[in-house]
Amino acid sequence: MELDLRTVMRHFATGVGVVSTWTETPGGPDGRRHDAITVNSLVPVSFDPPLVSLSLRHGSAFLADLLASGRWGVSILAADGAETARRLAGSRESRTEALAELPAVPGPRTGALLFDGPGWMECALADSFTVGDHLMVIGTVLATGVRAPQDPLVFLHGALTPAIGP
Repeated sequence: MELDLRTVMRHFATGVGVVSTWTETPGGPDGRRHDAITVNSLVPVSFDPPLVSLSLRHGSAFLADLLASGRWGVSILAADGAETARRLAGSRESRTEALAELPAVPGPRTGALLFDGPGWMECALADSFTVGDHLMVIGTVLATGVRAPQDPLVFLHGALTPAIGP
């Protein structure tokens, strides 16, 4: 029997968010070069202490930046966030263009960019583990925020889909 994990997982709905980080860049507008990517691998690990995990592909430039800074922000996207998700799912060059145009604010604890959506958090690197073709990073949650309730954006059947609440 052939294993086809990717096809099976297309039937499992996951939330969609944006993870942002930065690296020091002397001479930049705030001394930092920001980057952000779209993710659906965010998982709560522990509530006491508050920990979350992300799985990022080995060799990604974003992962290198996240490991260098040790800080990141997570913005959970609402159903109307599909365009933000699409724009931050591309190459580093296209993400850089998108970041110059998308509204975002630096988080109060990490300086990582936070985007509009129903919730956000800021994290500091606590640990990391090689897991197959990805690196799982565990972050200590430093700050959280919730905005007005909104229907979430989900990833299902290989597509971004607005989830409609009750």
